[in-house]
Amino acid sequence: MSDPGSRTPAAAPAAGASDSSFQTELADLRREIDAVDTRILEELNRRAELVLRVGQLKQQRSAGVYSAARERDLTDTLVEANPGPFPDAGVRPVFREIVSATRSLEARVRIAYLGPEGTFSHLAARETFGAHAEYVAAASLGEVFSIVERGEAEHGIVPVENTTDGVVTPTLDALLASELAISGESLLRISHHLMSSTGKLDDVRRVASHPQPLAQCRIWLDRHLPGLERIETPSTSAAAELASREADVAAIGSSLVAELCGLEILAGSIEDQRDNTTRFLVIGGDAPPPSGHDLTSVAYTVRKGESGALHQLLKPFSDHGVNLASIQARPLKGTPWEYVFFIDLEGHLKQPEVRAGFEAAAGFANSHRVLGSFPRATEVRNPSRPSVGAPVKVRGEDS
Repeated sequence: MSDPGSRTPAAAPAAGASDSSFQTELADLRREIDAVDTRILEELNRRAELVLRVGQLKQQRSAGVYSAARERDLTDTLVEANPGPFPDAGVRPVFREIVSATRSLEARVRIAYLGPEGTFSHLAARETFGAHAEYVAAASLGEVFSIVERGEAEHGIVPVENTTDGVVTPTLDALLASELAISGESLLRISHHLMSSTGKLDDVRRVASHPQPLAQCRIWLDRHLPGLERIETPSTSAAAELASREADVAAIGSSLVAELCGLEILAGSIEDQRDNTTRFLVIGGDAPPPSGHDLTSVAYTVRKGESGALHQLLKPFSDHGVNLASIQARPLKGTPWEYVFFIDLEGHLKQPEVRAGFEAAAGFANSHRVLGSFPRATEVRNPSRPSVGAPVKVRGEDS
């Protein structure tokens, strides 16, 4: 991967250069930039033509237009090949939108997410599928699954795990109840921003957000806005809407909700833990083929009261050299004191060792099910920090 720190910056104009020569050189450089932009546009249209041909081939096989592994590997390869000085951090978002725009030529992809607009699920969907997909807000995690099952969206995106708060159990329950398979995953850095309609910290008398962001920003709020009323709302979107109506309210939420509600960022990234990341699952669509870097999610129940049942269930994976990425237990609904074990296996079910380990474990299980084999995410998506106003000053500090 290229090292941005080693790149030589462009030379500055010589000291004392005349204004005329400066303007001439600037105009020449801008003409060169315009010529480059024209060539980029030509290549984008060439790419679009190729994508249209790909779409025609896919239609012959009724294949889906979204491939998580293809899009992951494309951006990974481009970042590795980037010689600079274009920053590595800009490669992924630029090509995400290029892929999203050209993908829309094949078909308009609809994505269901846990709403309302501006939530982190909405942001994760946008970061995964780009601006040219169509997004459908759902009232609950279960409704995300239902929308995809009814064919009203090609895919859904649902949170399954957070580094601060742990597993999202309603998602596990919905996966078990649905026939939809997991077809991808996305990792999103959760960054909370303070926003208001006026853009002035001195106007703020109340802070509103969902209880979770309020808790995750408690230390920052105690230091910078001590004593202010904190209002719990059903969502960060509801808090942003309140802040858009009332000038004395600041909301905590994502950069996306600030954009949607027309709010100004007062302070960015105010969360107390900077490694707060949520893992999202993409559901629906075609079963992805092996990509060389995959996960397989499975669910097992074991026979109640059988001694060593969990040990017997897990040992075949070790015997076949299959690593377990995670294991979670959930009560089995309708059957007190029995549990479902959700296990993530490293590898794809079409790999012989993974298939052998899965089938051997199934012999010790009361029931078993594959939830999906899918490409692993290789990056934590970290939306650009929004621009903010003047540095925040702690109330009560001397000027």
